[in-house]
Amino acid sequence: MFAVIRTGGKQYKVANGDVISVEKLVGNAGDKVEINDVLMVDQKVGSPLLSGVKVLAEIVKQFRDDKVTIFKKRRRHNYRRKKGHRQYLTEIKITDIKA
Repeated sequence: MFAVIRTGGKQYKVANGDVISVEKLVGNAGDKVEINDVLMVDQKVGSPLLSGVKVLAEIVKQFRDDKVTIFKKRRRHNYRRKKGHRQYLTEIKITDIKA
């Protein structure tokens, strides 16, 4: 059984036992998380969400992604800007899909 969930503005296809990285969720390692934004389970498609369906997960760890460098430049105008960004992420393990 698989499900399509929405968290952090992105959609993920998950199944039991999957470990995925999503945008930061509140909690510490070992905490249980319940995701209610379920768009699809097997062949059932919501419009846009399915009611009464939830995905249970466990937080594995909180971490930060690799640095992304943003560099802007305009030729012949002595204009250069350099910035960096590291996104906060949460690694979760899918434990159950309650349909």
